[in-house]
Amino acid sequence: MRIHSGPVASLSLAFALLFAPAVFSAPAADFGLEVKASSPQGGFVGRMQVDPLHGEVGTPFTVSAEGLPPNEEFQLVWSTAEGHWKVTESEYNGREFVRVDYEMARVTTDADGRLEATFETPEDFGFLHDIILQQGDRQFTRVAYSIDMSIEMSPQSGPVGTPINFDVKGIGYRALERSWNVLYDNNFTGWASSITTHGSANFTIPATGHIGDHIVEVLHGEFGSPYRNPQQSPSPDRPRFAMTFTVTPGEPVLPPPAKAQEQRKVRLAPPVGELISSPRFSGVGERVTVSTTGLEAGKSYELNWTRVIGNRIDGRGWAESATPVAEAIAGIDGKIEFEFETPEDLGGIHGLWIDVDGTMKRGTHWVKSTAFPLDVTSGPVGTTFTVHLKGVGWTETSNIMHIVYDNSYIGYACGFNSQGDLTIYMQATGAPGMHYIDLYPGIYKGVNETPDNFRMPQLTYEADHPGEDLPAFHFAFEVTKD
Repeated sequence: MRIHSGPVASLSLAFALLFAPAVFSAPAADFGLEVKASSPQGGFVGRMQVDPLHGEVGTPFTVSAEGLPPNEEFQLVWSTAEGHWKVTESEYNGREFVRVDYEMARVTTDADGRLEATFETPEDFGFLHDIILQQGDRQFTRVAYSIDMSIEMSPQSGPVGTPINFDVKGIGYRALERSWNVLYDNNFTGWASSITTHGSANFTIPATGHIGDHIVEVLHGEFGSPYRNPQQSPSPDRPRFAMTFTVTPGEPVLPPPAKAQEQRKVRLAPPVGELISSPRFSGVGERVTVSTTGLEAGKSYELNWTRVIGNRIDGRGWAESATPVAEAIAGIDGKIEFEFETPEDLGGIHGLWIDVDGTMKRGTHWVKSTAFPLDVTSGPVGTTFTVHLKGVGWTETSNIMHIVYDNSYIGYACGFNSQGDLTIYMQATGAPGMHYIDLYPGIYKGVNETPDNFRMPQLTYEADHPGEDLPAFHFAFEVTKD
């Protein structure tokens, strides 16, 4: 199922892309060269238009102009922006968008001062973009083209638990265009971001509920929840999306075992310092080896592990402390290897150090989040079961997980005060059958900004989460009749 938004009347600049002009033989990789957009000098010259005025990603459009100097070369420039999360090692400071301009093509007017070129709508932020015609540092004229937002849902039917994938194109970056919320059967599920993915978002949710039709909606919301009457808003032409997924009879589709959901990749800079851990990241309890060279042969050394402790709420803040995790003796060649189990600790980066005659040899190691299987997997309504994670982080972008039950957001849980151990006691609810519990990363706190997306499940965590790479975890519980 593919849903598109149609014409949009709001105003916008947008984000980075690679153009694929349909009338030029050069490969797409040759386009997208960043340029400096010029400014008008002495007023605009010529007239330019685009046909059609809007379209989804991949739609052909034609730019034409007249009233220009004949037989001269011009640049066509696409005006857009780059999106960035503003994060430090531990803090979330919002998002920013920086204007950038890219050359679409170099075109030459004919003897009558006309030109024409056809392109495909690039995969970029949605809504309006300026197309600028310039020559050197002189801007001659400009026109606007709008990228329509679209959503493709696949599949459209399947038994309960079926992963439903959503491919979204053309999310905007300006206010009233950039924060899109997902609802399943009128229950708020989470939000889809595209800050660093140039207006594109991809996410998956499980099919839940009774056999029959279920409605999935995607609506804009600037203040942490969907805006239900956008037709009466300051931007009434924003699109609204509604799709139908049909739950069919059949064996439930279950999430993978908890062990199989462990994080497989973490964006890590090259090793910092002289202590090198192997593997570079691990879960609580997993074996780690830390090695280095240049030590005194036959001497015993102690490896120290740094951790963050404290309390975010009571004003005391947090501090770094260290504890020994291993001891080893350097070999005759000055090499040493420390072996230990990953400590029960917060997720994210941890410092490593050894004292070498008053000088510190240092390194780092990353702790990933891991999950245990549910302690109870079936029972009647009211049955208590436990969701248990270890290695939950401590930064503002990693220290909470959001809980979604049957695609309905029910709250968040924090692992900071418990040094990364997160235990959630839940009660089974709903009709007899399989029910689904999903835990998504989000943002705990940060600067006050609009849109207000704090403490909301970020369905697009995998490609666009600020700060750390973080996993989501998925579980299933069967409600029985008695």
